[in-house]
Amino acid sequence: MATRSRIGIQLSDNSILSVYHHWDGYPQWLGRILKTHYNTKEKVADLIDGGDMSSAWTNERWTGKKIAEYVTENVEVEEYGPQYYSQRGEDCPPRYDESIFDFLDKNNNEEYAYVWTVNNEWKCLDMHSFDDSKSPEVVEIPDGALAV
Repeated sequence: MATRSRIGIQLSDNSILSVYHHWDGYPQWLGRILKTHYNTKEKVADLIDGGDMSSAWTNERWTGKKIAEYVTENVEVEEYGPQYYSQRGEDCPPRYDESIFDFLDKNNNEEYAYVWTVNNEWKCLDMHSFDDSKSPEVVEIPDGALAV
């Protein structure tokens, strides 16, 4: 089962450009990956420019080759990085939200939301997507790089 999340960058007018991230979106994994490998505004912008993704940090890539009606071939490569849906032919560009309130809309059904702020730091919010009585709340991203 996926831990869905949304990764965004806050623009100078406080709007947010963001993408959907499918796998392992919890702070102990994705949060640490973002802090370790996407730790400048330029790196974050490059990550988001690729559009929606399966994973922000993997050595798997889609080749575009269909091996079944709903399955695209996956291959391993030496370099780690994002696995975008566009690599398998989908058109999933970044989403623009005029405000943080639009970005944090609970109807998105993501479990976590990450924002690279204008202060050049990551913020993570637990969206409480399975509990309508709770509002999104800021949670800590653990320190330390993962093995890869």
